[in-house]
Amino acid sequence: FTLFRTKIFLGTLVFIHNYTQNLSAGFSWILSNAKKDDTDEEIAKYDGKWAVEEMKDSKLPGDKGLVLKSRAKHHAISAQMLRPFTFDTRPLIIQYEVNFQAGIDCGGAYVKLLTQTPELNLDQFVDKTPYTIMFGPDKCGEDYKLHFIFRHKNPKTGEFEEKHAKKPEADLRMYYTDKKTHLYTLVLNPDNSFEVLVDQTVVNSGNLLTDMTPPVNPPAEIEDPEDQKPEDWDERPKIQDPEAVKPEDWDEDAPAQIPDEDAVKPDGWLDDEPEYIGDPDAVKPEDWDEDMDGEWEAPQIPNPACETAPGCGPWKRPMIDNPSYKGKWKPPMIDNPSYQGVWKPRKIPNPGYFEDLQPFKMTPFSAVGLELWSMTSDIFFDNFFITDDRNTADRWAADGWGLKKAAEGAAEPGLAAQMLSAAEERPWLWVVYILTVVLPLVLIIVFCCTGKTNAASPAEYKKTDAPQPDVKEEEEEAEEKGGPGEHDQVSGSSSPNYCRSTLV
Repeated sequence: FTLFRTKIFLGTLVFIHNYTQNLSAGFSWILSNAKKDDTDEEIAKYDGKWAVEEMKDSKLPGDKGLVLKSRAKHHAISAQMLRPFTFDTRPLIIQYEVNFQAGIDCGGAYVKLLTQTPELNLDQFVDKTPYTIMFGPDKCGEDYKLHFIFRHKNPKTGEFEEKHAKKPEADLRMYYTDKKTHLYTLVLNPDNSFEVLVDQTVVNSGNLLTDMTPPVNPPAEIEDPEDQKPEDWDERPKIQDPEAVKPEDWDEDAPAQIPDEDAVKPDGWLDDEPEYIGDPDAVKPEDWDEDMDGEWEAPQIPNPACETAPGCGPWKRPMIDNPSYKGKWKPPMIDNPSYQGVWKPRKIPNPGYFEDLQPFKMTPFSAVGLELWSMTSDIFFDNFFITDDRNTADRWAADGWGLKKAAEGAAEPGLAAQMLSAAEERPWLWVVYILTVVLPLVLIIVFCCTGKTNAASPAEYKKTDAPQPDVKEEEEEAEEKGGPGEHDQVSGSSSPNYCRSTLV
């Protein structure tokens, strides 16, 4: 197998080659000096800054990684592998760690496995540099993605086409917002199955033959591009009845509404009073110029005389729906006797058809690169790892990401601190806390403190035919034992303020 990781103290790539060999010499990351094509000169250059440093809130002193430092810049950095990875009878596992230390507004943190070609020049690594696989998180706005894309070579034309895995059904939001280190893993198997994992939990899986868009293999038949719909082809399922005739009593000119002839003007209606009158208290402004502003008129106000009346002004009958209204007449719709269905071109054999049953056998890759644009800085990368053995990948994850997870978990605040922190961001949570914690506690206390005492007072003895205890004898016995006050203090049986301390 072939694997490599980022040295936490040097930021270089280290390789383990086969099981029996020791660590070989480190290989450094190479910054790209290229420029993007078809882009404004001001932003075309890959001048984004990188650094090898600890996380800002590191829980493991001395643990360093590769950090994207710039905002709104093109970043490109890559490293050559000790040897190319060839897809044969062994699986491919790639995994690495990402921490969005400052969150992420819009940007990616995906890795590209760069295709082995004679033209590959890491100093000129750009967005158009051929890659075999692109994998990792990407986010912009509220669109949370976890890419798995591979470039498939058409066996007939030799051209490459990107194939995208279906979108994960899992909710990915947490991985972009919690500012924790997450482990991203892609597993490709020779049987064409794949798995995408975050923190060693599967969030997406499928098959290269059935779960990629567009499909790896084209359809065996396609629609004939030269086939044309006949001019007399009738696609109308319904038509107007040609034999229908408008009824003689159909009045298309009848209005939709008519005055209500049964309506009666309410008593007290003031026909001679307007609804609005000029404000009698209004005064013409001193600077009013009638030559420039025209004749001054007092502003209108509601007529006080109409306040107690049912209405003012000329009374009109209210309008109601016209029972005779039918609108414009249209012939009824009937089934079209000439209907031929929706026309489709005839099918012909696909001249570009091929069948590749082993898309797992992709083009070998020989380098790993990060070619990213981000509106957020301080994206932390660490422990890039490529192998063909799943158990080795799991052990490597435990030694790297596992330590970070344990350290971050130990540093997390207690439950109460987490609840207070969440309520600061979402004030409505205080209502939930009160309803679920405080209110039940208050009810329990009230229940405890207002419960009946165990011993009954003499006044509580009920009238009954059964023999009653000698109250006086009981009181004398209590005095001989130390008095009722002392006895009550010990037992708590007759004190009205006594609260039971046992809660279920």
